[in-house]
Formats: sequence, C-alpha cells, structure tokens
Amino acid sequence: MSINGGHLIGKYLAKRGIQFAYGISGGHIEALLDGLQQYGIRLIDVRHEQAAVMMAHATAVYTGTPGVCFLTAGPGFTNGITGIANAYLDNAPVVVLCGRHPLRDDHKGALQEMNQVDVIKPLVKWCATCYDTKRIPEYLDIAFRNATCGRPGPVFLELPPDVLGKSVDDFDFSPGVDAFKAVPDSFSLYKAAEIINSAKKPLFIGGSGIGYSNCTLELQAFIEKTGIPFILLNNGRGILPDNHPLSIWNIGNVGLMMTMSQADVIVAAGIRFNWLFQSGDSIPPTAKIVRIDIEPTEINRNRIADAGLLGDAGAALKALLPLVEQANHQQWLDMLTQAGYAFIDSEIKLRQNPTDPIHPVRLVAKAQEVFGTDALYVVDGGDTTYFGLVGFQSRHKAGVLSQSAGLLGCLGAGIPFAIAAKLIHPDKQVVVLSGDGSFGFNGFEFDTAVRHNIPFVCIVNNDCAWGMIKHSQELSIGKERVTCAELGIRHYEKVVEGMGGYGEFVEKDEAIAPALIRAKESGKPACINVLTDPAVTSPATPLFYQSLKFD
Repeated sequence: MSINGGHLIGKYLAKRGIQFAYGISGGHIEALLDGLQQYGIRLIDVRHEQAAVMMAHATAVYTGTPGVCFLTAGPGFTNGITGIANAYLDNAPVVVLCGRHPLRDDHKGALQEMNQVDVIKPLVKWCATCYDTKRIPEYLDIAFRNATCGRPGPVFLELPPDVLGKSVDDFDFSPGVDAFKAVPDSFSLYKAAEIINSAKKPLFIGGSGIGYSNCTLELQAFIEKTGIPFILLNNGRGILPDNHPLSIWNIGNVGLMMTMSQADVIVAAGIRFNWLFQSGDSIPPTAKIVRIDIEPTEINRNRIADAGLLGDAGAALKALLPLVEQANHQQWLDMLTQAGYAFIDSEIKLRQNPTDPIHPVRLVAKAQEVFGTDALYVVDGGDTTYFGLVGFQSRHKAGVLSQSAGLLGCLGAGIPFAIAAKLIHPDKQVVVLSGDGSFGFNGFEFDTAVRHNIPFVCIVNNDCAWGMIKHSQELSIGKERVTCAELGIRHYEKVVEGMGGYGEFVEKDEAIAPALIRAKESGKPACINVLTDPAVTSPATPLFYQSLKFD
C-alpha cells in the first residue's frame, strides 16, 4: 500500500494526538490538507494567515503542547510572519508547516518562488526544507523536539508540493518522546534555599516558564510551604488562581511594582526582566535575586542573580521544596495589601460607580460580574490591556492573558486567541476585551467563528482612537498635534451581525450587563461595542511613553 507525503503528515500528527490545525488553503499544500482531513485533524480555515499562527500559539498556551498551523507559499507565508514573530518572542511552541514552489521549478521564475527559509530563519528556533517524502516523519520529529526542548519556540518546516504529493510505500513509525525536564545542580539549589529561608520580605514572580512547565502541584507546594506572596504573569497566570490567599493580584500591577521596590528577596521563575521591569532597574539593588529559567542566557540578563537555577521551573521548585523552611509572611502580605488598596482606592470606586461616559474600569468590572471567575478572558489593545489585566480575574490556567502586553506588543491577537480558547475549552465562557484599534486587525475572524460554530463574546472598549498612542502624543507633542491616532465612532457590531454573529452597541452604563447577558445567551460569536470615555488613559501609558524617550 502506498501513501503520499501529505497523508504521512496527517498520520504523524494523529499519532501525536494533534486535534486542530489552522490556516488557509492553497494549491501548493493541497496534498497536506487532504492528509490532515483524512486522519481526523480538525481544520480551522481562517481569513488571514497571521490569525492561523496566533490560533496555533494560543493552542500551545491553553494545552501546554505545540500548536500546529499551515501556510501556503508566497503571500500565505509572508502573511504568517507577524504571528511567527510573536510566538518567537513569547517562547510559544508552534509548528509551522509551509508550502513552497515545486523543487522542479527552482530558479525558473515559478509562481510564488522565494527564499522563505532564509527570511524566517531569525524568527524561529529551527527551520528546514524536506526534500524526501520518506523522511517526513523524521523531519516532523525534529520539528516538535526543537519546538519544546529548552526554551520553547516556533519551528518552520517547508514542504514542496512534489514532496507532499509523491507516493511511497506506507510504513509504520512512532513519534519521538518529549524531552526530559532538566533539574538545577545541587550547589545552586542549596544556595537558593539559603537565600529564601533568610527572607523577611520575599516576593515570587512567575511567568510563561511556569505555564509551559505545567507545574501547578509543585508551585502550590512551594508557595504554601514558604508563605511567599506571589504574582503570576503572562502565560503563567492562573497556574494558581488569582484569588489564592497569597496572591497579590487583588492589588494588581501597582501592587507588583510597590512590592518589588520593598522586597528583600525576589524569586523569579520563567520570566524575563524586560522593558516592563525597566530591564531590571525597577528591582532595588539591595534585593537578593533567585532566578529559575530553562534558558542559560536569561539567568543573569539585566540583573546578576545571587542564585541561578538552570532548568525546568517545575523540576526546580520540586527540588527546592525539601530544602526550604516552613514560613509565615502574613504580616508582610497584610502590609502590602493595605498599602496597595490605598494606591488603587480611586480605581475601586470607578469599578463600583456608574460614569457617563463609561469608564473602561467600570466596563471591565461589569463584565467580570456577568461572566465570573469561571470564564477565560483575553485582552487585546494598549490602554485596554492594562484595564483588562488588572480588572479581570479567573480561576483557570491562562485565564487572563494578553499578547499585546508581550515583547512584540502584538495587537490583534485577541480574537484568534479567543477562538482557540473556545476550541480547547468548549465548556468555558470565553470573553475578549478588545480595543477598537485592535479589533480592526482580525475582526474578520468572526467569519471563521461563525462558519465553525465557535461562540465567544467580544467586548470592544471603543474610545474612538488608538488610545495609548493618542495620549502619548498628547504628553509628547500636545493635544493640538495628535496625528494618525483618531478613529471615530464605528459600528463594529454591525460587521459581526453581517457575518452571522450577534451584535449590540452600548452607550450607557445601565445597558452594559443586559447586553452582555444577551450576547452570552445568543449562542453565537458576539460583539458588544461599548462607547467609552475618550479622555481616559491608563497608568501604563506613561510607562510606554517613557520607554520611547531618549536623552
């Protein structure tokens, strides 16, 4: 019996347990699409390839295993680059399967002939072209291993149509096993434990490395034995719930900055000291630092660690557990909470009281009331990201996340992430809070959601502008010179209605909750377009503004 290259890929992915693949059809990948369908992979055909990569990225976040997407040659490839770059900077394990022009037509001016591998090389962990149909399973093994070993990231496998379409004798194979979880060395573990045991005002900060390690039990045991107040960020948020007694998410980002400035010991696990931490400058020089990271170059990046634990976050925490002492830092936590609530008192009042026009803080609070902590929240935008990340709480892993808060600052990922979230968790309510600017990037993915019957609720925080840019320009060059930042009132909900979804436009506080309830009960992909105060900015805007200023 014979099998072609496209069917070999379907067979391999089915053996690996891959459920979904995302992309747009194309002539160069016809055999691939046929093979995926033949072996029961659910194909989600999107309206723009960047959304396909973002959905694969989201699948990796919500499952902890690599997401898969497919791109056709030429513009299909180039359209996917934004999603690939975002996955690379977010350390997301994504396997990109990409068509190309036929091998037989190299250097003949073939349709969509271009050097895709050299273009994508700086944005992936590994890339290659497969020239031999029989070696497809081997190449896929290499791709998946590279996506997951060490620091995760996207990989790129280019597949010519005359390799995909060629038939060979069928053969059996087994996908390779995943890499083992590296454990830090004993000397570093004892040194870290000594620092942690001596702490009076400790703080634990966990990032995406915590999320990809899938280490809920290890983290819970460590936190509850040491009594360290903690905050989980990025794709690690929700590994322990936001409302855990030792979490400082109740006082939000303000609480994080305030706590860092006073902490004597900071344990940072699977998180980078990037621009959001002022490249380490927001951490006082007197604080001792314990870094846990699977990537060697991160251990001392932007701040020398007093103890560096090189390895998987969960494995490191498990190894630390017998070495750390039982401790109680409740007095320190109570002081933080009291001071933090004083800082955010005005924000708390905004959550509780109606405003006209609607304040984004109030909008988020009303949405939280309607959907509760059992929902999955995705936030997309500039100022919108701050309001959503601080205002929403969820009890699930990756229950509140945003790609626009990542290193690429990638707007437009909210709707693709929501679609993938609903596919992975069909029993959960999925909610997107999107800026009106962000909505424009991938709003047409509502068509994807309608065609595939993937219901979720998108709330547009509509301040009629690229809000963070507008307010930064006001700070920098003055209100009278704001340029390319105004959008005006646009009825995005009507676009969604036109594609078969549910939509409402909201201008008054009392209409927010009823509209959200109707959206939820519609059973359709839904857009509630809420007009909010265009004069409001977030505390994140001055930070963004300062990051772009130079002496």
